[in-house]
Amino acid sequence: MKKTIIIILIIAIIGTGIYFGVRFAQENAAKSMASSFQTVTAEKGNLTSIVGATGTVRTNQSALLSWQTSGQLDSINYQLGDVVTSDSILASLKKLSLSQSIILAEADLVTAKRNLDNLVNSTLAQAQAQATLANATDALDKAETRRESKQYQRASQGTIDEAYANFIIAQNNAKEWEKRYDNVDHLPEDDPVRAGAFAEWAAAKTIAARAEANWRYAQGLPGEMEIDIADGNLVLAQAQYNDALREWERLKDGPDPDDIAAAEARIAAIEATIDLSNLRAPFDGTLTEIRSKSGDQVAPGAISFRIDDLDHLLVDVEIPEVDINRVKTGMTTRISFDAITGNEYEGVITQVAQVANVTAGIVNFTVTIELTDADESVRPGMTAAVNIVINEIQDVLVIPNRAVRLRDGQRVVYILKPGELIPTPVEITIGATSDLQSEVIAGDLKLGDVIVLNPPTEFSPQGGPFGGGF
Repeated sequence: MKKTIIIILIIAIIGTGIYFGVRFAQENAAKSMASSFQTVTAEKGNLTSIVGATGTVRTNQSALLSWQTSGQLDSINYQLGDVVTSDSILASLKKLSLSQSIILAEADLVTAKRNLDNLVNSTLAQAQAQATLANATDALDKAETRRESKQYQRASQGTIDEAYANFIIAQNNAKEWEKRYDNVDHLPEDDPVRAGAFAEWAAAKTIAARAEANWRYAQGLPGEMEIDIADGNLVLAQAQYNDALREWERLKDGPDPDDIAAAEARIAAIEATIDLSNLRAPFDGTLTEIRSKSGDQVAPGAISFRIDDLDHLLVDVEIPEVDINRVKTGMTTRISFDAITGNEYEGVITQVAQVANVTAGIVNFTVTIELTDADESVRPGMTAAVNIVINEIQDVLVIPNRAVRLRDGQRVVYILKPGELIPTPVEITIGATSDLQSEVIAGDLKLGDVIVLNPPTEFSPQGGPFGGGF
């Protein structure tokens, strides 16, 4: 019996030793684990919410300038890197090397300018139009009168009476000459007196016959041919009057604006032909490439210069569809470059695409950003990392993103309560986020709580998973 009690006591002592030994080991392990935790205190701060993307720098405008005619390059007026203004003449061709049409265009320009000056300042065309209208009006009146006369006898009664009187006179004159001829009719046919009397009688009869024909014609109505001729003359006179009236209406208040516009267009076309001998800058920019030298022979399409608008540098980035509705024009951005260390630039969104780009099933929208403080270090073609500032909030409870875990579908952070060695999970609700921090808008986390940044996946000896990463 005594032996049994001794054995039991020994077993109890051994069990007690094992219990305290394990407990001591667990406490040491917990203390060792606690000493390895990285922690931060929950506090309020400012948060900038961003959307990140990468893109390539480009200029707002860029152009390769080529010739439209052939010739020999005379002079280059600028050097590489020079800033030029729009319409500046970058280079010119020698006049004697130009085509004949361009050289002759200078003479055509003188004539065209003179014609425009006459059109604007001379009143000759106006006076001619007025005279033409007056003549056309008179001709129309006469044509109308002639046409109206065809509705009645060919002549008035007075004209008929006059024609009849002329007929009677001519007839009596013919009879008188007939009597005179009768008095010498007995003379030989070759007698001059008889021949003269016969000639006078014949002439008188002809005059009498003509007078009778005139009298009878004057009494009759016009024929169909006469009416057709009168109608045609009237239509022609009316058309000529209408044209003269339109021309007068067009010019009576001065030169026709359409004529002036046409003359100015003709001058502009000739000047454009002459200007083919020059190569001009299409916009304000910097000469970034010169491919020609003085004396070079150029042909249509030959490129001599490149010009870029380096004062306005842009970056195009692709934003995923999940973020695009948060991106608006006018938002500020932060831009950094791998090629420019230690410097960050600012930009502003100038354009947001309305239509998506779909590549391999991935939907993105192009967003254009203009750098607002670019310096000479930023060059077209550089790769840019862009952070679009979506929202800036102040004085909110913020936590590091690396402290957030997912447990049973709920976001949690682990905190070390006073006097405890094992972190305790507390549920939280996330609001705005940035690359490094998130806003806590609800949950059990309080100001001053000690947050564990690197909680292990499970604790010993109790065990228990913490869940996946954020």
